[in-house]
Amino acid sequence: MKRGCNYVEFNDQFLKACRGEAHSHVPVWYMRQAGRSQPEYRELKEKYSLFEITHQPELCAYVTKLPVDQYQNDAAILYKDIMTPLPAIGIDVEIKSGIGPVIADPVRSRQDVERLGDITPEADVPYVLETIKLLRTQLTVPLISFAGAPFTLASYIIEGGPSKNYNKTKAFMYAEPEAWYLLMDKLAEMTITYVKAQVAAGAQAIQIFDSWVGTLNVADYRTFVKPVMNKIFTALKAENIPLIMFGVGASHLIHEWNDLPLDVIGLDWRLSVAEAREAGVKKTVQGNLDPAILLAPWEVIEDRTKAILDEGMKSPNFIFNLGHGVFPEVQPETLKRLTAFVHDYSASKMKR
Repeated sequence: MKRGCNYVEFNDQFLKACRGEAHSHVPVWYMRQAGRSQPEYRELKEKYSLFEITHQPELCAYVTKLPVDQYQNDAAILYKDIMTPLPAIGIDVEIKSGIGPVIADPVRSRQDVERLGDITPEADVPYVLETIKLLRTQLTVPLISFAGAPFTLASYIIEGGPSKNYNKTKAFMYAEPEAWYLLMDKLAEMTITYVKAQVAAGAQAIQIFDSWVGTLNVADYRTFVKPVMNKIFTALKAENIPLIMFGVGASHLIHEWNDLPLDVIGLDWRLSVAEAREAGVKKTVQGNLDPAILLAPWEVIEDRTKAILDEGMKSPNFIFNLGHGVFPEVQPETLKRLTAFVHDYSASKMKR
């Protein structure tokens, strides 16, 4: 909403929903909204790598802001990668096209873990902090930043790259528990320091991606992962910003996440909002349209979105998102239309 010639009102609907406060419509943003499905981004990627984009604050801010301008979303998420802080602690990582993160020298022993160092964000990732500061002067919606969770980071560090079964990671966890806990602790300290620096630079919410933790059963999660997640979220609570958790294929961990001192639980498409509520989740819930549905006819998209909104709007603690990231094949016009539909449909229902 414009006031006068130069003033644009700040849209705080996302932050209000995170806190469970009254708001006028269901806020919406999309994981991987900045990037692969946008023609402007693909054109940039012909000239620059992800690494090169993130190291240029003005360019990175442009990529981050682009989907907000195009789709009118209620939040921006910083364009970067969960692997960004790892080189600072001694992990040589390369993002290879068509493969993902590749680690040249995987961690396989306690000695490897002991060699890992600490991060000093102002010296090691100044470009991330400068991008956040720049975006705070440009955006009229909240800026979400993020970090990878220790288990997911460890899965790349130990496997050497993406994995389908995480056998090496689990074997290390079971066979070398002391080394595992040391690795978890080092990654937790890195994450806490890294996130606090992002908040100090101006990030207004933080999402922790534990993308692959769903590979663990509940008992192993409680033993090998939950303590370190509790440490991270407890340390970040003092920052007084919304803390969001998200993982894929992790519906069986919903009770464990609900115990953690976080504010928002992101659901993938496998668990409905109603099922999460029935399981006792009273925190704000974020999600969870299957991103594959964005390739279906609009009538299907609208029908599935209505069902999710109707479940979500039964409490004020709801944010609309996808159950995972946007696919490259998704048309930007579809996301623009979907955002408008979520806004209009939810606003009409919430006025009643």
